[in-house]
Amino acid sequence: MKITTIPSSPYLDQKPGTSGLRKKVTVFQQRNYLENFVQSIFNSLSDFQGSSLVLGGDGRYFNREAIQIIIKIAAANGFGELIIGQGGLLSTPAASHIIRKNKAFGGIILSASHNPGGPDEDFGIKYNISNGGPAPEKFTDALYENSTRIAGYKIAGFADVDLDSIGQQKIDGLIITIIDPVDDYAELMASIFDFDLLKRSIASNHITLCFDAMHAITGPYATRILEDILGAPKGTVINGIPLEDFGGGHPDPNMAHAKELTNLMLGNNAPTFGAASDGDGDRNMIMGANVFVTPSDSLAIMAANARCIPAYASGIAGVARSMPTSQAVDRVAKKLGLPCFETPTGWKYFGNLLDDGQITLCGEESFGSGSNHVREKDGLWAVLFWLNLIAKKRQSVEDIVTDHWQTYGRDIYCRHDYEAVDMDIANAIVDHLREQLPKLAGQSFAEYTVKYADEFSYTDPVDGSVSNNQGIRIGFENGSRIIFRLSGTGTVGATLRIYLEKFEADASKHNQDAQDALAFLIGLAEQFCEVKKRTGRAGPTVIT
Repeated sequence: MKITTIPSSPYLDQKPGTSGLRKKVTVFQQRNYLENFVQSIFNSLSDFQGSSLVLGGDGRYFNREAIQIIIKIAAANGFGELIIGQGGLLSTPAASHIIRKNKAFGGIILSASHNPGGPDEDFGIKYNISNGGPAPEKFTDALYENSTRIAGYKIAGFADVDLDSIGQQKIDGLIITIIDPVDDYAELMASIFDFDLLKRSIASNHITLCFDAMHAITGPYATRILEDILGAPKGTVINGIPLEDFGGGHPDPNMAHAKELTNLMLGNNAPTFGAASDGDGDRNMIMGANVFVTPSDSLAIMAANARCIPAYASGIAGVARSMPTSQAVDRVAKKLGLPCFETPTGWKYFGNLLDDGQITLCGEESFGSGSNHVREKDGLWAVLFWLNLIAKKRQSVEDIVTDHWQTYGRDIYCRHDYEAVDMDIANAIVDHLREQLPKLAGQSFAEYTVKYADEFSYTDPVDGSVSNNQGIRIGFENGSRIIFRLSGTGTVGATLRIYLEKFEADASKHNQDAQDALAFLIGLAEQFCEVKKRTGRAGPTVIT
């Protein structure tokens, strides 16, 4: 094949965030922008010549065009095989599994996760390493450094590849393998959960369900597994056809965006179980008839009941949660005598713990949970976990949650997001918070006395690496917390996330509305950060 080196100049805005590089489609369509970033990935790797690379994405706008570009740059740089999902489609957890199953050198995943898609919306790209997980900070730091001094990229000259025909294609020494995007993943799920029990429970109407794929990548996965394999009625999966613009919706699985599912589950004659997943399939929302399960509670309940699942029947090694996630899983770990780790936000921080066998289950409050079966969070895995739990315990979602609270108490929890905040204002808010930290400890605000006030820093217990500036924490003597953090998942301005948590042991108070129960902490958070005052906004963009 003919290989050409195209001269190029650096773009200085290609620093990856917690989940790779995310920008507007129009940014990626700039001359050499995507090409520079992909070449910078390969410039940051070594000893990959002749190896396999997995490639796929969530099907959003620009996905197919980007894959053709990446194929030709990967070929020019010496990869020996490209394993690509049919149509250029792979959910993020499926991509992680395929990397691991095929012992690939790594993979490139094209997604902006739960962000909107379309010609004027968002696109994203990230590199996953050989364990199937997101690249660690030392790699993304090197990648960014390489992107700032790139002088050109290598590209092979051949016609676009047929992405729609399953099978192998050969171009000189390069093998291109197009695979069914669902097969391997469905086989993996069948090895974890009791599919026979689920089939019987669905056939007998003990479980009725609705899954909202939000016109995103999990449509084909959920249709194959829930309807074709487990026998749920046709139409169980709604919004199941992946669309480049997600049908004009926002593929974020929460009650604000998955409105069709939410209205169904909170209405009359709701099914037993409802769930949704996001753009690339790694997040989940869990609901029962007239009940919403917070992601923090979901993780804690899964940890407490893991032995109900065949793959975890012999027990789990430990658990981990991101720092902003509620302490509900900590209480489970303490009662069960399990190690429990608190990490920064970002799935890559769980990777070392999983690889080292120190944990089995992990999760984040941002609607993500997973286990040692892959190295990404996994939305459909969480859905199947809950279905297996309902079938095994023969309880409703509401009863499972209520029983859990009676045993462990309830961590009343919510997150307030202020999206697209001007970057200067957002940074000024964080600076203002930092200035207060040294003098907050010991201060009392009504019944809330500050126990600690700091900026979270994490030392990885496996490799000793240190991650600083991972969010501002204000913890109180009664176990309540307020967390402030700037998110790296948006593409416009900054998103200020405020996390609020209050522990309630009294079962008679477990059914309080979260916003009412947390009202004092919500006011205190504004007193500390002044986000409404500084932005002129009346309230958060989204409450979850």
